[in-house]
Amino acid sequence: MNHDENPRNEQPEGAASPVPDAPAPPPAAEVSGRQRLKAGLWPPRLSRAQLIVAVLLFGLGLGLAIQVRSTSDDSALRGARQEDLVRILDEVDDRTQRLEDEKQRLDDQRTELENSSDQAEEARKQTLEKERQLGILAGTVAAQGPGITLTITDPSGAVAPDMLLDAIQELRAAGAEAIQVNGVRVVANTYFSGDAGSVEVDGKKIEAPYEFTVIGKPQDLEPALNIPGGVVQTLEKEQATVLVERSDDIVVDALRPAQRPDYARSSSL
Repeated sequence: MNHDENPRNEQPEGAASPVPDAPAPPPAAEVSGRQRLKAGLWPPRLSRAQLIVAVLLFGLGLGLAIQVRSTSDDSALRGARQEDLVRILDEVDDRTQRLEDEKQRLDDQRTELENSSDQAEEARKQTLEKERQLGILAGTVAAQGPGITLTITDPSGAVAPDMLLDAIQELRAAGAEAIQVNGVRVVANTYFSGDAGSVEVDGKKIEAPYEFTVIGKPQDLEPALNIPGGVVQTLEKEQATVLVERSDDIVVDALRPAQRPDYARSSSL
């Protein structure tokens, strides 16, 4: 057969070649959730109201932190016992009261000096008052005021000098300001000597009954003598009899001669 066959399906020479189909455009890349979240948060887009709220919250947090820190500074006393807290409070109150009393006294003195028409005269009066007070302590002037009388009878002669000295020490510790024993003024350097039943005060012999005349606050002096195991109980064990009487008018008039020191001089001279 004489046919023109084109077993390869080739196009006739000179025929146009068919145009191949254009490739489809690639699909758009899908955006992940994380990327969308990041795009929504950054860069931040804060409104004015949000900015004000943020500043207020920061200030509130800072204030709370300062308050907690200041409160923690007082935690040292939180672990203390109630008895310790009460004692600390009492000590603070007593110290405060003493300071207030001292301040008031100094204020009164300053007012007297400022208001006095003659400040020199006022200063002289204060000097005399100070001299009188020192004279009471030194035993060179008489004293008068509230206090107690302590009378000790010793029928068995068993009261020793050291027992009488213990009584003096207890009275001084309780605030006694002036003391005399059987007409002998008791001062800073007073001493007791001798034996039981034969007692001497500053070298002067005294005999029972021993009578203590004491100026001070009676409410403090009497309990100091009657404490358990104190002066009264000790004397009663020696068969002595002890009588304590309060009075609003006690006179201590036994005097010591004023002595000029041989070597000591005032540092203001």
